[in-house]
Amino acid sequence: MAISEFAKEYHERMFSGNESDFLRTDPEFIERLDNFAFDEVINQDGVQLDDKTRFLAILATLLGCQGIDTFEVMLPAALNFGVTPVEVKETVYQAVAYLGIGRVFPFLKVTNKVFEEREIALPLEGQATTTMENRREAGTQTQVDIFGEGMRDFWRSGPDESRHINLWLADNCFGDYYTRMGLDYRQREMITFCFIAAQGGCEP
Repeated sequence: MAISEFAKEYHERMFSGNESDFLRTDPEFIERLDNFAFDEVINQDGVQLDDKTRFLAILATLLGCQGIDTFEVMLPAALNFGVTPVEVKETVYQAVAYLGIGRVFPFLKVTNKVFEEREIALPLEGQATTTMENRREAGTQTQVDIFGEGMRDFWRSGPDESRHINLWLADNCFGDYYTRMGLDYRQREMITFCFIAAQGGCEP
């Protein structure tokens, strides 16, 4: 079996001192997986990501595809590569607006479990910048900041039977989540892309 030195070192950085049992049970598979995921992908010419961005994308994608077992494995690795507990929680929180609480609730529980195992004190420091009174206005401003002035009155637009969706987009998705500290707009847009793409069937 020939796992590259780079892949071995990267694996050790992710999972310090933890040797995968797949080396025993599935050696041919793990050789190809580790060499691909932990060497070839990471070293792809012209497609370099910093470690934090890579692991935020991994966590968001696992949320989107409902890969909870792998999320639980990769969360400590993300922390080992510099993703902060606040950044993890912000990724999980924002997923609710795109995936729904039914899909995200188990990930929140797993996140808390991993944090407590690592003795990360909960609750984390609050990141909210809005109140229930100003969240819609702040959400609208965030939409304008990201997408342009055409979003100023978007929350009022649309047919009667679906106009409330545009309101909820402004007050909940953007007012409750995008306005929070912990991740910037670029990071939030990136994890949103991962949530949506990983669900499948969202190509448009």
